[in-house]
Amino acid sequence: MSRIGKKPVAIPGGVTATIDNGTLSVKGPKGTLTLGLSDLIDYKVEEGEILVKPANDSKQARAFWGMQRTLVSNLVEGVTEGFTKTLVIKGVGYRANAQGRTLKLQLGYSHDVDLPVPEGLEVKTPDQTTVEVSGIDKQAVGQFAAEIRRWRKPEPYKGKGIAYRGEYIFRKEGKKK
Repeated sequence: MSRIGKKPVAIPGGVTATIDNGTLSVKGPKGTLTLGLSDLIDYKVEEGEILVKPANDSKQARAFWGMQRTLVSNLVEGVTEGFTKTLVIKGVGYRANAQGRTLKLQLGYSHDVDLPVPEGLEVKTPDQTTVEVSGIDKQAVGQFAAEIRRWRKPEPYKGKGIAYRGEYIFRKEGKKK
């Protein structure tokens, strides 16, 4: 039995959820998100909550149960609060600048890296070494943050590169004398 799957997903005030043609739509103050529903799981929208249960007792249905409940929970959280990932840039001369729908990165290459910001996401640079990616879709926010980080992963010797805020970079020792 899934401990996560057993919990109903609470629907806060101002949020509506509907099931139509195998799609769950959640509408809230920040926008609308949809999720394609699995045939292995039963979904029910009741007063103030969404219930997720396996459709049968197969191993695959039980395996999907907790994940599907978490996906539904992410939809509700996204349309009410949204998601944010913060990246920190460390290194001499490394900096970022958001210009409209483009993120300009200077990461020690012979050229600047220009990344177009996907639809539905917002990128802010409060200072030259911090990038904040925010939006209502958790997967899209995490994917774009990972694409930014991919350009210069943190290295273990000096810790230079792009890291998530709060991420611990394991530092290696230098040469012994």
